[in-house]
Amino acid sequence: MTRILKVKPTRMELLRLKRRIKLAEKGHKILKEKQDALIMEFFTIYDEALALRREVNQKIAEAFEQLRLAEIDVGVVRLSEIALSVKPNKEIKIKRRNIMGVPVPLIEAEGFRRDPYERGYAFVSSSPKVDVTAEKFEEVLELVTRLAEIEETLKRLAKEIEKTKRRVNALEYIIIPRMAETVKYISQHLDEMERENFFRLKRVKALLEAKAQG
Repeated sequence: MTRILKVKPTRMELLRLKRRIKLAEKGHKILKEKQDALIMEFFTIYDEALALRREVNQKIAEAFEQLRLAEIDVGVVRLSEIALSVKPNKEIKIKRRNIMGVPVPLIEAEGFRRDPYERGYAFVSSSPKVDVTAEKFEEVLELVTRLAEIEETLKRLAKEIEKTKRRVNALEYIIIPRMAETVKYISQHLDEMERENFFRLKRVKALLEAKAQG
């Protein structure tokens, strides 16, 4: 049985509770719509994340295969020297955007893909296979950055969905039923009081009539 609220069983309280139920039902409807919209958004982004993860895995495999070929071409020692001379990429900027009120990351990065002359190593001591290897790993870096943004977005959306679901369930299964049960209790109590007053007045009237006749 649903527990009732601790309130005074008065008409004023009855009206107040009925107003609260209407507001709670409206809030429940809005939250349910928000929950449904968040779930739809989550699965749209989730599909994108799955496709991107598959692409990342493929590109990583391609990049390491190209790295193997570059090692054969120039040798491991020379390739290590070339790698140490590569200039670092520009720093990324992490900003924020909103998806239905949920703050999610927006990663801004200035082109991970660079022309060979921008990377910093000398062409003379390098080879075309090294250039292709660098290009492949730049592609991976670009995709991984995008994947990180999407996966963090999914985590935050999932957290908001769970939070909204708890509020929807609390309204649907606890708060609204408890208020409705309290309304029922107060209504029954007031009806009982009216019946008692009716019979009391009836007895008083009978007594007064009997006294008048005597």
